[in-house]
Amino acid sequence: MKTRLRDAVQQVLTQCYAEKLLLSGEMPDFAIEVPGRVDHGDFAVNVAMMLARAEKKAPRQIAQTVVEKLEEVQEEVGLWKKVEIAGPGFINFFLHARCWYAVLDDIYAQHETFGRSEVGRGRRVQVEFVSANPTGPLHIGHGRGAATGDAVAAVLQEAGFEVQREYYVNDAGNQMDTLGRSIYLRYCQLHGQQVDFPEDCYQGDYINDLAKQAQSADGDKYLHQSQQEAVSYFSSFGGGIIKAGIDDDLLSFGIKFDNWYSEQSLYDRGLVKAGIEALTREGYTYEQDDAVWFRTTDFGDDKDRVLVRSNGVTTYFASDVAYHREKYERGFDTVIDVWGADHHGYVPRMKAVLAALGRNPEDLQVVLVQLVNLLRDGEQIAMSTRAGKFVTLKEVIDEVGSDACRFFFLMRRSDSKLDFDLELAKKQSTENPVFYVQYAHARVCSINRNAQDAGLQLPTAAMVNLELLQLPEELALAKLLSRYPEVIVGAALEHEPHRVTFYLQELAAKFHSYYNQHRVVIDDVATSSARLCLVNAVRIVLANALRVLGVSAPEKM
Repeated sequence: MKTRLRDAVQQVLTQCYAEKLLLSGEMPDFAIEVPGRVDHGDFAVNVAMMLARAEKKAPRQIAQTVVEKLEEVQEEVGLWKKVEIAGPGFINFFLHARCWYAVLDDIYAQHETFGRSEVGRGRRVQVEFVSANPTGPLHIGHGRGAATGDAVAAVLQEAGFEVQREYYVNDAGNQMDTLGRSIYLRYCQLHGQQVDFPEDCYQGDYINDLAKQAQSADGDKYLHQSQQEAVSYFSSFGGGIIKAGIDDDLLSFGIKFDNWYSEQSLYDRGLVKAGIEALTREGYTYEQDDAVWFRTTDFGDDKDRVLVRSNGVTTYFASDVAYHREKYERGFDTVIDVWGADHHGYVPRMKAVLAALGRNPEDLQVVLVQLVNLLRDGEQIAMSTRAGKFVTLKEVIDEVGSDACRFFFLMRRSDSKLDFDLELAKKQSTENPVFYVQYAHARVCSINRNAQDAGLQLPTAAMVNLELLQLPEELALAKLLSRYPEVIVGAALEHEPHRVTFYLQELAAKFHSYYNQHRVVIDDVATSSARLCLVNAVRIVLANALRVLGVSAPEKM
């Protein structure tokens, strides 16, 4: 609709200001926005304000000239029924209802592809998310990152980008040694040895479970090895089991990664060393206090960062340099990392890496995910990852289901804190946002069954007289349906999947309100058919948007 309106305005501007537009060589990039008030029309255009300086005239005077020309082509274009000047010079358009109802033709023609576009033009994007260390099960915070990353990838795909989902497995470094040592010490305790269990070891019950698995399989075998050999074994043993559990949990959450990328492989292939050498060749490293530093301050960071410690051990940052360098070598145009909000300080140094390697820092986008406060009936559940007292993602999925879990995680901007009430998520009532949206879809399916029982054929837009849709609530639904493709594009370009959740709640609310005020199937068959056409368009869009979020669209509830 905006495209058609823009074309019409540009046509009129060309007629009014042809000579000056030819001299400037460009058309003003005016905005088309939805007014804040319904009585201000369907769209407002600011072109008069943009031309005021060049024309040396008041915006309202320019607007009057444009409006007069618009009125001359009104019948030819057939888009608006009237235009008005408002405020300092906005041109407000009031569109014909038939223009809005034309979206029903698009919805029925495109069906499950309605909302998709080619905005991305096939550009390759990698979305890396979750990437939790394989040292323990996924907790509720990881779940929010998982839902966010998967939904970011989904909206990008809907907008025409080629997307890869990747999990970066941190299977190298101190945390894996700590995992092996933790399991080894619990294993020793199971065999009656008195062992001090340090606070810096992993405290959760799952460590004891892993030790029991090793004991059950191999008895006391690892007591007869050196501690170094045993810890190395338990690092591999525990990490493998935990990673498999993470994969299972994510699959039950409806998330499947295209690639699992091992941090250890960076060392095995010499890529960490190669990354440091690449920065050195560009003149961005130096040695000080027996350590190797990267001049991130050259790119706006608050201080330089260590790549190799004085003991010769590389830092996690060095691994990240190699990892991100290799991502672009794989041909991705843009890389999106989904990180916990506590990593916000890491963003400038990673942008510095791209700049030092000769890439546009904007080729790396970071989506920050804030903490989740888990509630039960409004009371916060105390959690401590360090003490091993946390609620796992699997426990939440088992209690409330994957649909509610994903929807709740996506109900707010990812960079704002989220309260997740377990009891609310389980309620089968309109208080529960995901139930409210899914029930709208199920309700249309119920209307269809009742209509078929009454002998009505489910129509398409081409089969009905849409002029019979005369109610303001019907027009409001059509307008909202027409917005869906724009919502998807906005969510994709801004990496904000919560926009889809907001849209779903708004569409469900308008549909339920319409249903509660007006019967769809009435004695008038023609009007019933038109209303069935409208509500089934709502059903299609609800299903499409829920699919993007990874949430089901049930036909019965």
